[in-house]
Amino acid sequence: MKVPEKPKNLRDILEKNSWQVFKLLNDETVYDFVIKCNQDYIHWDKLRYKEIPNKINPEYIWALIKIFRSQQFKQIKFNDWIFKYLLLNDAQKKLHLMDKGTAGHLETGLESVNTAGRNRYVISSLMEEAIASSQLEGATTTRKIAKEILRQKKKPRNYSEQMIVNGYETIQKMTKMNDRTLTPEIILELHKNITKDSLKDKNDEGRFRDNNEIVVGDPLEYGKIYHIPPDYKKINGLIEEFCEFASNDDGEFIHPVIKGIILHFLIGYIHPFNDGNGRTARTIFYWYMLSRGYWLFEYMSISRIILRSKTKYGLAYLHTETDENDLTYFINYNLNTIEEALYDMEAYINKKQKEYSEALNLIKSIKNINLRQAEILKEFMRNPEKNFVIKEIMTTYNVAYDSARNDLLHLTELGYLEKIKIKNKFIFGLSKHDINR
Repeated sequence: MKVPEKPKNLRDILEKNSWQVFKLLNDETVYDFVIKCNQDYIHWDKLRYKEIPNKINPEYIWALIKIFRSQQFKQIKFNDWIFKYLLLNDAQKKLHLMDKGTAGHLETGLESVNTAGRNRYVISSLMEEAIASSQLEGATTTRKIAKEILRQKKKPRNYSEQMIVNGYETIQKMTKMNDRTLTPEIILELHKNITKDSLKDKNDEGRFRDNNEIVVGDPLEYGKIYHIPPDYKKINGLIEEFCEFASNDDGEFIHPVIKGIILHFLIGYIHPFNDGNGRTARTIFYWYMLSRGYWLFEYMSISRIILRSKTKYGLAYLHTETDENDLTYFINYNLNTIEEALYDMEAYINKKQKEYSEALNLIKSIKNINLRQAEILKEFMRNPEKNFVIKEIMTTYNVAYDSARNDLLHLTELGYLEKIKIKNKFIFGLSKHDINR
């Protein structure tokens, strides 16, 4: 990934060219072009390659863009840094969408899916989040294998699988921490859980870095540095301030989704750990959203969307840092990923409503099975070549061992499943008999 070119300072441009810049305000074509650039919130690195009206010096256009932005900025002072951001119409529209849960449609849709189905989706979403978040940090296990490991509660065989298991177990714990105030101790606890047995040095688990050897760079190109984190001696103080910022809702109002995104950014910026900063940042973001009542986030996997646009994720950090700590780039990127995750969730709800209706119809055609058993049977029908173990049914449907075992045995007794014993373990597969007999 190429490091974006840092733009010239507004003051430096105006010092020699203020007359030429302000004269352009009377040009309607230029004015419209600047407005469009701000709506798209482009960075200087992109502007300098755009076709500009009348071949005007791009530095003059950039100066106008910065002047327009500076009139709307909100500032956040964090330690010795000044961060800023602005919310344009598109961003405010997305925030309204999240506040309303897409006007109640998602909530109504989830209510129409039975409780077991909702619980199952939460589990699936947390798995997706753990897998994608780990893959963003280098885990190479495929999504299919990773889900099998989590559902069957298999022991991790390598570094990548350990990352994914850690992520899943940590995010499960995190969902039960909604009422806790964030502290440095909790951050260290989250980090320890999320990095267990997956770091080069085990002593780094749950411990802030004690050196300045860490830099954020391109893993494929030696010497290309994207970000130099602050001195390790400042980390304790920075994390104390970070926790105070996360917990303090007094003072100027910051929309909770925006604040959660800023917290996500700050962990990456401070880089308090030798490794695992990204996973910790995304976990804290989830914690913050759930702690502020945004329950829909438990049903969404943000990291899966980020994984689809990994380069844009990295650029969102770089654009912010190279343009005078303008967080708008990072905020806009994350709002887009959240919106996409909402649409993914909406598609899932529509799918589950259809499956729920199909399961009800299956119950009508097959006597002596309940709704969960109908859903289990449909899962076997969707994967006719696959064999399932009891643990996988337990995890997928969030039920106790006896319940999962009894469901599978009952479906076997009815002739819909077959039971096979391999090395003292029972596995179940779809019977070769016609399910619709």
